[in-house]
Amino acid sequence: MTTPPAPAFDAVIHAPGRLQICAILSSVDSAEFAMLRDAIKVSDSVLSKHLKQLEEAGHVTLAKAAENGRQRTWISLTPSGRKAFAAHVAELQRLAAMTAPPPLGQGFSG
Repeated sequence: MTTPPAPAFDAVIHAPGRLQICAILSSVDSAEFAMLRDAIKVSDSVLSKHLKQLEEAGHVTLAKAAENGRQRTWISLTPSGRKAFAAHVAELQRLAAMTAPPPLGQGFSG
């Protein structure tokens, strides 16, 4: 059993589009460019910019392959990208837990 990563904020992953991309990729081995574009509802150029930032940070890899006579791009989270995403989600959960109201009957006294 692997130890979950320590909570750690990742500024590259945090942007909404990149966070969505990482969330999608965390549940699959790889995803095709058009599927990601449609899933997060952005243009090709916006998705390309997000992917470039994620790739430069070492979070994703891009692979091109011909399929049915068309060139397709497949995107995968790298092992370090999976770790960074898991740590980022853990940090978001940690922060969210700080804002949760206390259980009933355990309110603040003043």
